[in-house]
Amino acid sequence: MSPNGPELISPRSSRVAAARRLARRNFRSKERLFLAEGPQAVREAAGFKDTLVELFATVEAAERYADIVGEARDAGARVHLADEQVIADISTTVTPQGLVGICRFLDTPFEEILKGRPKLVAVLANVRDPGNAGTVLRCADAAGAEAVVLTDASVDLYNPKAVRASVGSLFHLPVAVGVPVEQAVAGLKEIGVRILAADGAGTDDLDDELDQGTMGGPTAWVFGNEAWGLPEETRALADAVVRVPIHGKAESLNLATAAAVCLYASARAQRGSGGCRSVTDS
Repeated sequence: MSPNGPELISPRSSRVAAARRLARRNFRSKERLFLAEGPQAVREAAGFKDTLVELFATVEAAERYADIVGEARDAGARVHLADEQVIADISTTVTPQGLVGICRFLDTPFEEILKGRPKLVAVLANVRDPGNAGTVLRCADAAGAEAVVLTDASVDLYNPKAVRASVGSLFHLPVAVGVPVEQAVAGLKEIGVRILAADGAGTDDLDDELDQGTMGGPTAWVFGNEAWGLPEETRALADAVVRVPIHGKAESLNLATAAAVCLYASARAQRGSGGCRSVTDS
Protein backbone atom coordinates (compact mmCIF):
# COMPACT_ATOMS: atom_id res chain seq x y z
CA MET A 1 0.00 0.00 0.00
CA SER A 2 1.26 3.46 -0.84
CA PRO A 3 0.71 6.41 1.55
CA ASN A 4 -1.93 7.80 -0.84
CA GLY A 5 -3.94 4.64 -1.35
CA PRO A 6 -3.77 1.19 -2.88
CA GLU A 7 -0.73 0.42 -4.99
CA LEU A 8 -1.67 -0.35 -8.58
CA ILE A 9 0.10 -2.95 -10.69
CA SER A 10 2.14 -1.41 -13.47
CA PRO A 11 0.82 -1.74 -17.04
CA ARG A 12 4.35 -2.87 -17.92
CA SER A 13 4.31 -5.69 -15.39
CA SER A 14 5.13 -9.16 -16.69
CA ARG A 15 1.93 -10.38 -14.99
CA VAL A 16 -0.15 -7.99 -17.11
CA ALA A 17 1.65 -9.09 -20.27
CA ALA A 18 1.11 -12.76 -19.42
CA ALA A 19 -2.60 -12.17 -18.78
CA ARG A 20 -2.99 -10.26 -22.04
CA ARG A 21 -1.53 -13.16 -24.02
CA LEU A 22 -4.27 -15.50 -22.77
CA ALA A 23 -6.66 -13.93 -25.25
CA ARG A 24 -4.87 -16.11 -27.83
CA ARG A 25 -5.57 -19.82 -28.07
CA ASN A 26 -1.96 -20.96 -28.49
CA PHE A 27 -0.92 -19.26 -25.27
CA ARG A 28 -3.93 -20.65 -23.41
CA SER A 29 -3.04 -24.14 -24.55
CA LYS A 30 0.64 -23.71 -23.68
CA GLU A 31 -0.01 -22.37 -20.17
CA ARG A 32 -3.27 -24.29 -19.58
CA LEU A 33 -4.77 -21.06 -18.28
CA PHE A 34 -7.76 -18.98 -19.40
CA LEU A 35 -9.50 -15.69 -18.65
CA ALA A 36 -12.71 -15.42 -16.62
CA GLU A 37 -14.17 -11.92 -16.93
CA GLY A 38 -16.77 -10.21 -14.77
CA PRO A 39 -18.07 -10.79 -11.23
CA GLN A 40 -20.19 -13.86 -11.99
CA ALA A 41 -17.39 -15.82 -13.66
CA VAL A 42 -14.83 -14.80 -11.03
CA ARG A 43 -17.14 -15.79 -8.18
CA GLU A 44 -17.76 -19.20 -9.75
CA ALA A 45 -14.03 -19.69 -10.35
CA ALA A 46 -13.18 -18.77 -6.76
CA GLY A 47 -15.61 -21.41 -5.54
CA PHE A 48 -14.15 -24.13 -7.76
CA LYS A 49 -11.24 -25.83 -6.00
CA ASP A 50 -7.72 -24.89 -7.13
CA THR A 51 -8.96 -23.05 -10.22
CA LEU A 52 -8.56 -19.29 -9.73
CA VAL A 53 -4.86 -18.37 -9.90
CA GLU A 54 -4.87 -14.56 -10.16
CA LEU A 55 -7.39 -11.74 -10.06
CA PHE A 56 -7.01 -8.26 -11.55
CA ALA A 57 -9.46 -5.67 -10.17
CA THR A 58 -9.92 -1.93 -10.44
CA VAL A 59 -10.09 -0.12 -7.11
CA GLU A 60 -13.78 0.60 -7.72
CA ALA A 61 -14.54 -3.04 -8.55
CA ALA A 62 -12.55 -4.25 -5.55
CA GLU A 63 -14.75 -2.10 -3.33
CA ARG A 64 -18.02 -2.96 -5.09
CA TYR A 65 -17.29 -6.68 -5.14
CA ALA A 66 -15.36 -6.90 -1.89
CA ASP A 67 -16.98 -10.25 -1.12
CA ILE A 68 -15.76 -11.74 -4.40
CA VAL A 69 -12.25 -10.36 -3.89
CA GLY A 70 -12.29 -11.88 -0.42
CA GLU A 71 -13.39 -15.24 -1.83
CA ALA A 72 -10.58 -15.03 -4.39
CA ARG A 73 -8.01 -14.42 -1.66
CA ASP A 74 -9.47 -17.26 0.42
CA ALA A 75 -9.12 -19.52 -2.61
CA GLY A 76 -5.41 -18.72 -2.75
CA ALA A 77 -5.51 -16.41 -5.76
CA ARG A 78 -3.01 -13.56 -6.08
CA VAL A 79 -5.02 -10.30 -6.21
CA HIS A 80 -3.72 -7.30 -8.17
CA LEU A 81 -5.24 -3.82 -8.11
CA ALA A 82 -5.14 -2.26 -11.56
CA ASP A 83 -6.31 0.89 -13.25
CA GLU A 84 -9.06 0.80 -15.87
CA GLN A 85 -6.61 0.85 -18.77
CA VAL A 86 -4.88 -2.31 -17.52
CA ILE A 87 -8.23 -4.07 -17.18
CA ALA A 88 -9.20 -2.90 -20.67
CA ASP A 89 -5.93 -4.25 -22.06
CA ILE A 90 -6.47 -7.67 -20.46
CA SER A 91 -10.20 -7.93 -21.05
CA THR A 92 -11.74 -9.04 -24.34
CA THR A 93 -15.04 -7.21 -23.78
CA VAL A 94 -15.97 -3.74 -25.02
CA THR A 95 -17.15 -2.66 -21.57
CA PRO A 96 -15.15 -4.51 -18.89
CA GLN A 97 -16.72 -4.91 -15.46
CA GLY A 98 -13.52 -4.33 -13.54
CA LEU A 99 -12.68 -7.94 -12.62
CA VAL A 100 -10.60 -10.34 -14.70
CA GLY A 101 -9.51 -13.70 -13.31
CA ILE A 102 -6.90 -16.14 -14.56
CA CYS A 103 -7.98 -19.74 -14.15
CA ARG A 104 -6.50 -23.18 -14.62
CA PHE A 105 -8.01 -25.44 -17.27
CA LEU A 106 -10.72 -27.61 -15.75
CA ASP A 107 -11.88 -29.95 -18.51
CA THR A 108 -12.55 -33.56 -17.54
CA PRO A 109 -11.12 -36.63 -19.34
CA PHE A 110 -13.82 -38.30 -21.41
CA GLU A 111 -13.14 -41.61 -19.66
CA GLU A 112 -13.99 -40.00 -16.32
CA ILE A 113 -17.29 -38.77 -17.70
CA LEU A 114 -18.15 -42.27 -18.85
CA LYS A 115 -17.34 -43.67 -15.41
CA GLY A 116 -19.98 -41.34 -13.98
CA ARG A 117 -22.61 -42.97 -16.25
CA PRO A 118 -24.34 -39.68 -17.13
CA LYS A 119 -28.04 -39.71 -17.95
CA LEU A 120 -28.12 -36.56 -20.08
CA VAL A 121 -25.23 -35.33 -22.23
CA ALA A 122 -24.77 -32.61 -24.86
CA VAL A 123 -22.24 -33.40 -27.60
CA LEU A 124 -21.08 -30.43 -29.67
CA ALA A 125 -19.83 -31.66 -33.04
CA ASN A 126 -18.22 -29.05 -35.31
CA VAL A 127 -19.70 -26.15 -33.33
CA ARG A 128 -17.42 -23.28 -34.30
CA ASP A 129 -19.01 -20.17 -32.78
CA PRO A 130 -17.76 -19.60 -29.22
CA GLY A 131 -20.92 -17.76 -28.21
CA ASN A 132 -23.04 -20.70 -29.30
CA ALA A 133 -20.80 -23.19 -27.53
CA GLY A 134 -20.99 -21.26 -24.27
CA THR A 135 -24.76 -20.81 -24.57
CA VAL A 136 -25.34 -24.52 -25.22
CA LEU A 137 -23.20 -25.27 -22.17
CA ARG A 138 -25.40 -22.92 -20.15
CA CYS A 139 -28.55 -24.60 -21.50
CA ALA A 140 -27.17 -28.05 -20.66
CA ASP A 141 -26.43 -26.91 -17.12
CA ALA A 142 -29.89 -25.41 -16.70
CA ALA A 143 -31.58 -28.55 -18.02
CA GLY A 144 -29.70 -30.71 -15.54
CA ALA A 145 -27.34 -32.40 -17.99
CA GLU A 146 -24.50 -34.22 -16.32
CA ALA A 147 -21.82 -33.65 -18.95
CA VAL A 148 -20.92 -31.81 -22.13
CA VAL A 149 -18.52 -33.09 -24.79
CA LEU A 150 -16.82 -30.83 -27.35
CA THR A 151 -15.46 -32.80 -30.28
CA ASP A 152 -12.02 -32.24 -31.72
CA ALA A 153 -13.52 -30.17 -34.56
CA SER A 154 -15.32 -27.75 -32.24
CA VAL A 155 -14.33 -24.34 -30.91
CA ASP A 156 -11.95 -23.89 -27.98
CA LEU A 157 -13.87 -24.26 -24.71
CA TYR A 158 -11.71 -21.53 -23.15
CA ASN A 159 -12.27 -18.91 -25.82
CA PRO A 160 -13.17 -15.79 -23.77
CA LYS A 161 -16.48 -15.41 -25.62
CA ALA A 162 -17.41 -19.03 -24.86
CA VAL A 163 -16.50 -18.57 -21.19
CA ARG A 164 -18.65 -15.40 -20.98
CA ALA A 165 -21.58 -17.02 -22.80
CA SER A 166 -21.59 -19.92 -20.34
CA VAL A 167 -22.31 -17.39 -17.54
CA GLY A 168 -20.55 -19.54 -14.97
CA SER A 169 -21.93 -22.88 -16.13
CA LEU A 170 -18.44 -23.86 -17.27
CA PHE A 171 -17.69 -24.39 -13.57
CA HIS A 172 -20.82 -26.44 -12.85
CA LEU A 173 -20.59 -29.64 -14.86
CA PRO A 174 -17.93 -31.90 -16.38
CA VAL A 175 -16.82 -30.93 -19.89
CA ALA A 176 -14.60 -33.10 -22.10
CA VAL A 177 -12.76 -31.51 -25.01
CA GLY A 178 -11.02 -32.73 -28.16
CA VAL A 179 -12.94 -36.00 -28.41
CA PRO A 180 -13.53 -37.37 -31.94
CA VAL A 181 -17.27 -37.64 -32.50
CA GLU A 182 -16.98 -41.34 -33.34
CA GLN A 183 -15.23 -41.98 -30.03
CA ALA A 184 -17.78 -39.92 -28.12
CA VAL A 185 -20.72 -41.78 -29.61
CA ALA A 186 -19.13 -45.23 -29.20
CA GLY A 187 -18.22 -44.59 -25.58
CA LEU A 188 -21.66 -43.30 -24.67
CA LYS A 189 -23.40 -46.17 -26.42
CA GLU A 190 -21.23 -48.64 -24.52
CA ILE A 191 -22.63 -47.41 -21.20
CA GLY A 192 -26.20 -47.57 -22.45
CA VAL A 193 -26.81 -44.00 -23.57
CA ARG A 194 -29.16 -43.47 -26.51
CA ILE A 195 -27.76 -41.13 -29.15
CA LEU A 196 -30.08 -38.55 -30.69
CA ALA A 197 -28.80 -36.32 -33.50
CA ALA A 198 -30.57 -32.95 -33.64
CA ASP A 199 -31.21 -32.01 -37.26
CA GLY A 200 -33.83 -29.82 -38.89
CA ALA A 201 -34.29 -32.44 -41.61
CA GLY A 202 -34.50 -35.36 -39.19
CA THR A 203 -36.83 -38.24 -39.93
CA ASP A 204 -38.14 -38.35 -36.37
CA ASP A 205 -40.19 -35.59 -34.75
CA LEU A 206 -39.42 -34.43 -31.20
CA ASP A 207 -43.11 -34.29 -30.31
CA ASP A 208 -43.58 -37.87 -31.51
CA GLU A 209 -40.58 -39.02 -29.48
CA LEU A 210 -42.14 -37.47 -26.39
CA ASP A 211 -45.61 -38.86 -27.10
CA GLN A 212 -44.21 -42.35 -27.65
CA GLY A 213 -42.36 -42.31 -24.34
CA THR A 214 -38.99 -43.11 -25.89
CA MET A 215 -36.98 -40.32 -24.25
CA GLY A 216 -37.03 -41.36 -20.59
CA GLY A 217 -33.74 -43.24 -20.64
CA PRO A 218 -30.12 -42.02 -20.67
CA THR A 219 -29.69 -39.76 -23.68
CA ALA A 220 -26.97 -37.84 -25.49
CA TRP A 221 -27.93 -35.11 -27.95
CA VAL A 222 -25.49 -34.41 -30.77
CA PHE A 223 -25.59 -30.84 -32.06
CA GLY A 224 -23.88 -29.85 -35.30
CA ASN A 225 -22.38 -26.86 -37.02
CA GLU A 226 -24.34 -23.61 -37.04
CA ALA A 227 -24.33 -23.27 -40.83
CA TRP A 228 -24.52 -26.79 -42.24
CA GLY A 229 -25.69 -28.95 -39.35
CA LEU A 230 -24.53 -32.54 -39.05
CA PRO A 231 -22.84 -34.41 -41.90
CA GLU A 232 -24.36 -37.70 -43.06
CA GLU A 233 -21.60 -39.77 -41.47
CA THR A 234 -22.36 -38.25 -38.06
CA ARG A 235 -26.12 -38.67 -38.43
CA ALA A 236 -25.49 -42.32 -39.29
CA LEU A 237 -23.90 -42.85 -35.87
CA ALA A 238 -27.09 -41.86 -34.05
CA ASP A 239 -29.93 -44.08 -32.90
CA ALA A 240 -32.37 -41.48 -34.26
CA VAL A 241 -32.16 -38.18 -36.13
CA VAL A 242 -34.68 -35.84 -34.53
CA ARG A 243 -36.09 -32.54 -35.74
CA VAL A 244 -37.69 -29.88 -33.56
CA PRO A 245 -41.14 -29.24 -35.08
CA ILE A 246 -41.81 -25.74 -36.37
CA HIS A 247 -45.44 -24.96 -35.62
CA GLY A 248 -45.34 -21.37 -36.82
CA LYS A 249 -43.88 -19.65 -39.87
CA ALA A 250 -40.24 -19.43 -38.74
CA GLU A 251 -37.83 -21.04 -41.16
CA SER A 252 -35.75 -22.68 -38.43
CA LEU A 253 -34.31 -22.36 -34.94
CA ASN A 254 -30.76 -21.32 -34.20
CA LEU A 255 -28.40 -23.80 -32.59
CA ALA A 256 -28.68 -22.63 -28.99
CA THR A 257 -32.48 -22.42 -29.09
CA ALA A 258 -32.81 -25.88 -30.62
CA ALA A 259 -30.39 -27.27 -28.04
CA ALA A 260 -32.44 -25.78 -25.20
CA VAL A 261 -35.65 -27.30 -26.55
CA CYS A 262 -34.08 -30.74 -27.01
CA LEU A 263 -32.31 -30.84 -23.66
CA TYR A 264 -35.38 -29.70 -21.75
CA ALA A 265 -37.53 -32.26 -23.56
CA SER A 266 -35.19 -35.00 -22.40
CA ALA A 267 -34.99 -33.58 -18.89
CA ARG A 268 -38.78 -33.55 -18.61
CA ALA A 269 -39.10 -37.10 -19.97
CA GLN A 270 -36.41 -38.40 -17.61
CA ARG A 271 -38.12 -36.87 -14.61
CA GLY A 272 -41.53 -38.27 -15.53
CA SER A 273 -43.05 -41.45 -14.13
CA GLY A 274 -41.40 -43.62 -16.78
CA GLY A 275 -38.07 -41.83 -16.87
CA CYS A 276 -34.67 -42.76 -15.51
CA ARG A 277 -34.69 -40.08 -12.80
CA SER A 278 -37.38 -39.12 -10.32
CA VAL A 279 -38.70 -35.62 -9.86
CA THR A 280 -36.75 -35.31 -6.60
CA ASP A 281 -33.40 -36.22 -8.15
CA SER A 282 -30.73 -33.53 -8.72
